[in-house]
Amino acid sequence: MGKIIVQDTEISVVQINEEDYLCLTDMLKAKDGDFFITDWLRNRNTLEYIGIWEKIYNPTFNYGEFATIKSQSGLNNFKISVKEFVARTNAICLQAKAGRYGGTYAHKDIAFEFAMWISPEFKIYIVKEFQRLKSEEQAQLGWSAKRELAKINYRIHTDAIKLNLIPPGLTSAQKSYVYADEADMLNVAMFGMTAKQWHEANPDLKGNIRDYATINQLICLSNMENLNAVFINDGLPQGERLEKLNKSAIQQMRVLENIEDRKVLIE
Repeated sequence: MGKIIVQDTEISVVQINEEDYLCLTDMLKAKDGDFFITDWLRNRNTLEYIGIWEKIYNPTFNYGEFATIKSQSGLNNFKISVKEFVARTNAICLQAKAGRYGGTYAHKDIAFEFAMWISPEFKIYIVKEFQRLKSEEQAQLGWSAKRELAKINYRIHTDAIKLNLIPPGLTSAQKSYVYADEADMLNVAMFGMTAKQWHEANPDLKGNIRDYATINQLICLSNMENLNAVFINDGLPQGERLEKLNKSAIQQMRVLENIEDRKVLIE
């Protein structure tokens, strides 16, 4: 679940069937006066818009029931709840959720129209904030993908260490030291410091140095792990490997930072 703040109003955003839904109950707090979602839903223009949306996206929409509901719109005594509307028409654009994050949610297409009912200004701001949220999510997905790639290549790296640098008979503690020593060698080649030095310089940060790396640094680190595995298999001593890897890191980062077409990886 995500949240956006629009004109001091916090609005929940959830995913339902891989689609984004915004909380109308939260949005209603931005409207002056005593209004209810049922007031919006009974409006004929609202129903017409929902009907067209459902026709396009929902093959199981009950048009017969919808037509009956729509024919009653505009009458003084007409009122229908979201729960009843969904039950009668099998609509998918609206959801009434219970529990901790309870409330009425609407697909983003419908939610933006609801925002217009609150005010044109509110709609403009909510669209802007929603787009910002999605941009942040995409950036995080890209970062996570590269972080996972680094983890996979780290396995290749540790297998090379196990086969070539750990003699038989070492204790678990001694083996751990060898792995940590090689990991720190990569940290020095990439970041210019060991894990211990990073923690001493950043005592308030949780995690490790790689958790705070940029996407370009993670790409470079992933490549370096593969290179180091090759160097280990070739029998190169650690000092020589460190020098080669540091030169490679400098060269790769220079290329990554200067390629205009890959700005998305840098931001």
